[in-house]
Amino acid sequence: MPRQVRIQFPGAFYHVMCRGDRREPIFEDDDDRHTFLKTLGEAAGRTGWRVHAYVLMGNHYHLLLETPEANLVAGMTWFQTTYTVRFNARHRRSGHLFGGRYKAVLVDGEADRGGGDYLGTLLDYIHLNPIRARIVEIAPNDFPDLTAHPWSSLPLYAGRPSLRPGFLATGAAFNLLGLKDTPRGRRAFVERLAQRALEEKRDECGFAQIEGQSLQSTLRRGWCYGTDAFKEAMLRLAEKDLRAKSGAARGNKNYRGQEIRDHSTRNAEQVLAAGLRAFRLTAEDLKSLPKAAPQKAVIAREIHARTSVPLAWIAERLHMGSTSNVSQASRRLAASPTTDPAVKKRERQFLSRLPS
Repeated sequence: MPRQVRIQFPGAFYHVMCRGDRREPIFEDDDDRHTFLKTLGEAAGRTGWRVHAYVLMGNHYHLLLETPEANLVAGMTWFQTTYTVRFNARHRRSGHLFGGRYKAVLVDGEADRGGGDYLGTLLDYIHLNPIRARIVEIAPNDFPDLTAHPWSSLPLYAGRPSLRPGFLATGAAFNLLGLKDTPRGRRAFVERLAQRALEEKRDECGFAQIEGQSLQSTLRRGWCYGTDAFKEAMLRLAEKDLRAKSGAARGNKNYRGQEIRDHSTRNAEQVLAAGLRAFRLTAEDLKSLPKAAPQKAVIAREIHARTSVPLAWIAERLHMGSTSNVSQASRRLAASPTTDPAVKKRERQFLSRLPS
């Protein structure tokens, strides 16, 4: 099974989700839900977490967490273990409650960095879960009562601040929408979501695309939800750890972390760019060169040796036709290095620009 790298740093935002073991319920009744929220509050007190949104469903939960300290892993370990112990003790059970590792997607919390409003989009997604799950009904041309599902942070956003638990941080959400935490602002907060529920298809309610990124796809299979600049920053932050994981991946075919694929693609693009500069080529030039051109073979060899991108990626980016062409060109180059002085000179320049 894939093992997601846990990137931690002060001030990080995460969408955290976990399902019950074998997709079984993690709440038997409202007492369990109260225990879950009490445990969440204790975890936030221990770690300093700010919980910006949550929703409790039948067999899973969603959280939008901010970690002022780099302590997601330690906090989640305590939180899920403690709730499991309390659940099992109450129901006289033993063993796992949650199925596998929790999923934690890094979220870009800076809406004004030139990208989209990733944090606000995720807040809507969490609060609209009861609509998608048909827990809250929608009548045509009539605002749905989104606060009818009590096991979400939305009723707390809609209610008086004095009724909110200490771990719930509502200020960021109101600020994102340009609203004040007043009766009028709270009413507008809920009505905006209700209008969205009316306008969007029930099964897709709350999903959105920002700069080509599908929220649904990201939350299911991704690891990072934000601008390209944000993703690059996260990759740099985790560079050392990712290299270690990438090395393990080459010796373990079961390891397919999305972070490793993104990291490897980034490195492959850097090798490709260095090759183009050394051989004085452009991306357009690659289209007109023969598929087995020595320049292409040299660049392909180095990308394959230095990264874990698939041969199909190399074949497509270098316009080499097929994966078999990539393999054959590399084998021919190894068996019979090019004798063209100009190509050899450019090859030496290319290799000198790559990290050893």
